[in-house]
Amino acid sequence: MAPIALVTDSTSTIPADLVAKYGIFVGPQVVIWDGQSLEDGVDIMPDAFYTRLKTSPTMPTTSQVTVASFHKIFQPLVAAGRDIIALLISTKLSGSIQSAEQAKQDFPGARIEIIDSMHAAMSLGFQVLMTARQIEAGRPFQEVVAYARSAKDHVGIMFVVDTLEFLHRGGRIGGATRLLGTALNMKPLLFVDNGRIEPLERVRTKAKARARMLDLLGEKVKGHERVRIATLHAAAEEEANAVLAEARARFSPVESMVCWASPAIGTHVGPGIVGVAYCLDL
Repeated sequence: MAPIALVTDSTSTIPADLVAKYGIFVGPQVVIWDGQSLEDGVDIMPDAFYTRLKTSPTMPTTSQVTVASFHKIFQPLVAAGRDIIALLISTKLSGSIQSAEQAKQDFPGARIEIIDSMHAAMSLGFQVLMTARQIEAGRPFQEVVAYARSAKDHVGIMFVVDTLEFLHRGGRIGGATRLLGTALNMKPLLFVDNGRIEPLERVRTKAKARARMLDLLGEKVKGHERVRIATLHAAAEEEANAVLAEARARFSPVESMVCWASPAIGTHVGPGIVGVAYCLDL
């Protein structure tokens, strides 16, 4: 067992096999739907969530990982004498870091570092995975903390949504508000910038938006030797697989994967999104 424990939240969308491989602890966001509080990835899984979302007359909302959830994760780790690094969703998108900080106060003698990733989905997930590999390599605590704090500068994510309705309703739209009211056949291409969701471009069709994402990805990865790529989808696996296949052919990443957008993410972006995250030279 590694002396350092790594904690993230369920918006990181890391595939379950990698979570298990590296022993990553995942705090669940909360999806609130028809009076029920459902833990993201525990009580409700992506496939069931998106099936329900497409037909439900009511829409879910979300709440941050609770203080109690972080306490439940931290307590046995502290009791086992392990140091903790919690690498979490951007504070501009969720209050989960505040919950973690509050839970940390219950363990005054423990070494717990809580880090704002400034990202979400697999641009957070890649930060977590690469930090986990530093822990696996036996790096000392402060060195791993410094690495984790710098990882946000090596990742990015962009995605196309069918509609801005979900982001607007959930208050996560950032500077993309100016795209509201655009023609229905325009597909907004968005990205995470400085911890917020911002507009990148408007593209006339989803197919063209996917192609444009790959061209922009090409600009991002140019000149970098170690490229990692993940596609993200909300019940659009076939599209995500196609995007990843082309990305693999064009950019030869050292690691690549397809990931579901978790229910907490899906609440705010809606069904049908396709995105691509990248990690450079970590």
